Amino acid sequence: MKNTIQVGFWEKLARIILKNRITILVLLAALTIFFGFQWRNLSMTYTEANLLPKNHIANKEYQKFLDKFGEEGNLVVIGFQDKRFFTPKNYAAWNELMTGLKKSKEVDLVVSLNDLKKLEKDTVNEKFVLSPFIDQSKALDPAYLKNVQHELFNNLPFYEGLLFNKESGSVRSAIYMNKNLVNTAGRKTFILENLVPKINKFEKTTGIDLKVSGMPYIRTINADDMKGEIGLFIGASLLTVSLIFFFFFRSFRATFISIVILIVGVTWSFGTLGLFGYKITILTAIIPPLIIVIGITNCIFLINKYQQEIKLHNNQAKALQRVISKIGHSTFMTNLTAAIGFATLMITGNELLFEFGLVTSINVLSVYTLTLFIVPIIYSFMPLPKAKHLYHLDKTYISTLLNTVTTIVKGKKTIVYCIYAVLFLVSLNGVRQMKVSGSLIGEMPKTASFFKDILFYEKEFNGVMPLEIMVDTKKKKGVMKASTIRKMDELQNTIAEIPELAKPVSVVNLVKYSKQAFYNGNPEYYQLPTSQEQTFILSYAKNATKNSKENLMKAYVDSTGQYARITTFMKDIGTDEMAVVEQKLRKKIDEIFPKERYEVTITGKALVFQKGTTYLAHNLIESLLFAIATIAILMLYLFRSFKMVAASLITNILPLCITSGLMGYFGIPLKPSTILVFSIAFGISVDNAIQFMAKYKHDLIQNKGKVKKSVFSALRETGVSTFYTSVVLILGFATFTLSSFSGTIALGGLISCTLVFAMFANLVVLPSLVLTFEKKKTKKEELENLEK
Repeated sequence: MKNTIQVGFWEKLARIILKNRITILVLLAALTIFFGFQWRNLSMTYTEANLLPKNHIANKEYQKFLDKFGEEGNLVVIGFQDKRFFTPKNYAAWNELMTGLKKSKEVDLVVSLNDLKKLEKDTVNEKFVLSPFIDQSKALDPAYLKNVQHELFNNLPFYEGLLFNKESGSVRSAIYMNKNLVNTAGRKTFILENLVPKINKFEKTTGIDLKVSGMPYIRTINADDMKGEIGLFIGASLLTVSLIFFFFFRSFRATFISIVILIVGVTWSFGTLGLFGYKITILTAIIPPLIIVIGITNCIFLINKYQQEIKLHNNQAKALQRVISKIGHSTFMTNLTAAIGFATLMITGNELLFEFGLVTSINVLSVYTLTLFIVPIIYSFMPLPKAKHLYHLDKTYISTLLNTVTTIVKGKKTIVYCIYAVLFLVSLNGVRQMKVSGSLIGEMPKTASFFKDILFYEKEFNGVMPLEIMVDTKKKKGVMKASTIRKMDELQNTIAEIPELAKPVSVVNLVKYSKQAFYNGNPEYYQLPTSQEQTFILSYAKNATKNSKENLMKAYVDSTGQYARITTFMKDIGTDEMAVVEQKLRKKIDEIFPKERYEVTITGKALVFQKGTTYLAHNLIESLLFAIATIAILMLYLFRSFKMVAASLITNILPLCITSGLMGYFGIPLKPSTILVFSIAFGISVDNAIQFMAKYKHDLIQNKGKVKKSVFSALRETGVSTFYTSVVLILGFATFTLSSFSGTIALGGLISCTLVFAMFANLVVLPSLVLTFEKKKTKKEELENLEK
């Protein structure tokens, strides 16, 4: 009864579509125009990906830090390592560069050699004063600049690690952007239209190669590169799938219809992003090419079925009706399972994946709807396909492939299962070697202009990714107590000993500098004051920091004096190494800061990102299991057989295991980009299994329950489409390897690899399992045939 209702629904839908062709086309055109207008709401993201739920403890701690000290990723550094710098010409160019940047409204503070301040003792007024380090009137004297160079590297330990590397002679400037603009479009304008042209001018004038880095700069250039790749992805994937489609079908009109559907699908996918107000991120940027690759498979199934029907009976009306009622039904199930695979990403608790999962699942079903409507409608206006358009159905290589597969399934199931078992066991060994790793910089392209500069700063200054430690003394003005300062200094000494971290900066540095200034700038006195010196020296230090524009330390103690901030920078290290560093810091913090008197938090964008990677890996396993369970229930409802569901799942879990094993063997870590492989690949690879099972179920009824006959007839009809769609998907996802982003390359390569094995599994393993699971029925059929 239920089957009658289902068939009746799809036959009724076929009649509705074919009787209302013009109305449907007008409606689809109107929707396309509507989604096209939503493109005006599209914009690139201006913040890093937050992979943790908002209520996660790491996010709460980071937000508390931001509430006290504001945005921490607002530093841009410009540096060099060149002995030619300390000459009048080059220094003048540097002075012009830094002065110009300082005047920009997007910049809050510039700490640079040309306007560096040094702390000096005013014996008359008994206070410290900030005086210029360089006398600009003498800047044209080469001998004076050489003296400046010597004093900088030998007498100002306060700035060591912050502005210069004493051992290598590297020098850099710190440009602190306006915290209110650093996560807006204003950042892009400043970086691309102000900073970059000024740097290019300096390099052209002096011949000195400047190294530029810092999260605002990296994020801007990275987003600009990503924006340029969106067009590359769409163009490459559209060209690739179209060429393959034409190679298989040898029909310009079939190819044209498919391209129209894919272009409309891309328009709708971008329009959905704009409609929801979502930003274009490294994940949402791959949705349009993803829709192209998935959409072309729908076109293959429907057009291939149409041509098969025409070849069978040459009746266009009957062929179109069957395309909708038969293939429309099975492709709906395949697209639904793919959509479910993407939708499960929404339960990870991560905003970025929620957006990706929602928009992708909606557009998978949208492009299915487009294909179901447009293919039959457009073909209804066209003449019947000619013999040359149907030639591909009888191609030798397809027949040879299907004959080979049929032979293997008929008589070599044991060999198939042995190969399956070997691949599975080898894969499990690789799975054991998989690691979780991720970093903000690790997801960025190694070929980008800023990447070499990152390596420069890692070598010279131990990195550019901020790591923050916030100390809550639980008392107003508790930071400036001698005991607190000593504890912070002890922690900073520990930080300085960790090779992955840069020299830390905090109010402790200023206190040490104050003592040096009190002793007439002697660098040997750059240390904490004794208890006898402290009261007098700290009172001098307060007078030295009244002018907020010249006060570098203003951002390191909050207005109440209760909270202090220790800032360091770290190299691009993986999740495991970061966990070790965090453990070292936490151990030292617990040792020197009593919990009843202090609350110390370790935070920062890079740390939150890495914790997010670990969280994502664990939760995505749950979402994948949820997807498998959901699809299994859906298939159980469709086929009403636990054996058939088991056969489909066993078949399509193998490709996931093989891919996981390869990641382990080749050292490809689980990170935000590669984690997506499994949900995407499983949702897509199970489609061919559903197509086969749907056809098998149909043929089983037609053949009055004869299993073998139904299996091989289903294999012959769906085998062509399975081969076509697999090849298109494999090469379609391979276009992702054109990216300069390592994560996107890995995503495309791994999905293509998964689908290669999925094709083998669905063509050979699945029909073999069906015959094995129905062994009793097949033996009975054989006995009946012998009796006849």
